[in-house]
Amino acid sequence: MENEEVALSSNPNPNLLVADPSLQKKHQSMLDRLSNRHQTRLDNSLTRRSAESDSSASPSFESTSNFLSRFSNSKSSIESQLAQCRLCDPTQVKSHLDQISSSISDLEKLVAENSYFLPSYEVRSSLKTTSDLRQSLEVLSAELLPKKKFSFRNKPTRKDPIAEPKEEEKEQEPEKKSGFRVPDSPGFWNKKGEILVHNFKGSEVGEFSISDLDSCEVRLMGSVRALFVHRLRNCRLYTGPVTGSVLVDGVEGCVFVMASHQIRIHNAKTSDFYLRVRSRPIIEDSCGVRFAPYCLTYKGIEEELREASLDKETEKWSNVDDFLWLRAVQSPNWSILPENERLGLVDISKSVES
Repeated sequence: MENEEVALSSNPNPNLLVADPSLQKKHQSMLDRLSNRHQTRLDNSLTRRSAESDSSASPSFESTSNFLSRFSNSKSSIESQLAQCRLCDPTQVKSHLDQISSSISDLEKLVAENSYFLPSYEVRSSLKTTSDLRQSLEVLSAELLPKKKFSFRNKPTRKDPIAEPKEEEKEQEPEKKSGFRVPDSPGFWNKKGEILVHNFKGSEVGEFSISDLDSCEVRLMGSVRALFVHRLRNCRLYTGPVTGSVLVDGVEGCVFVMASHQIRIHNAKTSDFYLRVRSRPIIEDSCGVRFAPYCLTYKGIEEELREASLDKETEKWSNVDDFLWLRAVQSPNWSILPENERLGLVDISKSVES
């Protein structure tokens, strides 16, 4: 049909058109169609050129080079703040250190939000950098602030030598095992067989540490910037949103229900993790760990999750990155927790802070 239209339009017979009005009408209709077709092709061509021009003029935000530039600028700023902290007024040291900690959390959040398109080696390098910055901050805090331990204590209970290691063990064993150093921050320390509850709502606590617990249940409500978990055995830990990162080290036989922008797990054995996370969970030196979706509720948690940008399920809990497993096949160190073995919705609304 198209060939016939082209032939008629290029070499019409004027006498035939005049003699047959119906043929003249058909010919005019054909010319209109050809004109419309030509205009459509022209418009499509212009649209493609415009799109190509816009693409070249404004590159995508989701690019590795864009991320590395922002990351480098933030890293340099934090290093500068660390250097200047030694020169500031002693009465302002605490606030300066808190500000630096907040900046590091923002940097960790940047890595978490962009990790889905970054190459694995860039993610690893960035995480190591943020970890080194956090370590530098901890060293500086220990140097400039008076040594003082905070603890939320329950009623006196019988002390157990397993739950309270000697001072030299507390200082030396983390370094010997993994180099993990528990920050000198508010938290729960050296407990056995207790239910420990804390609500961060209305609190200025930025970092919280949980260390050396045996057979305890920990319930944390409200938002906190960073959470450090170290040496837990046969424990259950339920947390509301963590706006920065969670670091877990040296745990065994535990259950964790946590929501965070970034979660790193080191030296974990036979433990279950129910997570909502903005980036891929990372495991190292771990085995027998299983993963499932977040399943916690309490009064006000929906609003807290929304404010922390953790209100939407990302499915990242099932996309675990084992840093020490370099083969293309699935790592044997972690697995998805079968649905028939998962916890139901856990409600800690009636928890009373100790």
